[in-house]
Amino acid sequence: MMIRIALPLLMALAAPLAAQSASPTIAEPAKDDLVKVALDTSAGRIVLALDRGRAPLTTANFLAYVDGGKFDGESFYRAMRYGDGGIVQGGIRSDARKLAAPIGHESTATTGLKHLRGTISMASLGPGTAKSDFFILTTDIPGFDATAAEPGFAAFGRVVEGMEIVEKILAAPVSPTKGEGSMKGQMLEPVITISKATRLKP
Repeated sequence: MMIRIALPLLMALAAPLAAQSASPTIAEPAKDDLVKVALDTSAGRIVLALDRGRAPLTTANFLAYVDGGKFDGESFYRAMRYGDGGIVQGGIRSDARKLAAPIGHESTATTGLKHLRGTISMASLGPGTAKSDFFILTTDIPGFDATAAEPGFAAFGRVVEGMEIVEKILAAPVSPTKGEGSMKGQMLEPVITISKATRLKP
């Protein structure tokens, strides 16, 4: 399944979110509840810390794919350069029957997470369309965060080991002809295989 990532309007990047309530009560921030997952790839191992405390829905969805072995044998298939870095994108492309139903959108305005270097986030065509595909940033991209005008993408964790592997994937060869629309020239050739995705013990 091809998932397209579009940058939100640049004009919205600096716009602060409007206050949602005048209540003096301050909600208690979500506590750290991190779940580590290892992605063993043909380029090396990446270890993620998924933020179940702040993004429970998105984390549960990702863990269901991990625990079900559905990422095993899939791939990182896209490298998009942006600024002094970019993103690498992976997910299920071999068999649509492995895909679960789309999940609700956990906005960064709600979770408090940001699209910084090392962040893992869900690829989607808009709120409520994310399934298995995800991307990892090698540079800060604040345009992926929610604003008053744009829903943004659903960040749900970060890389804690193996950023050099993510960088290696971003630098891997791409096809000059494969990919549709804005994705043309961003498709890895060959892809980077995810041999195994494993939930790590605390």
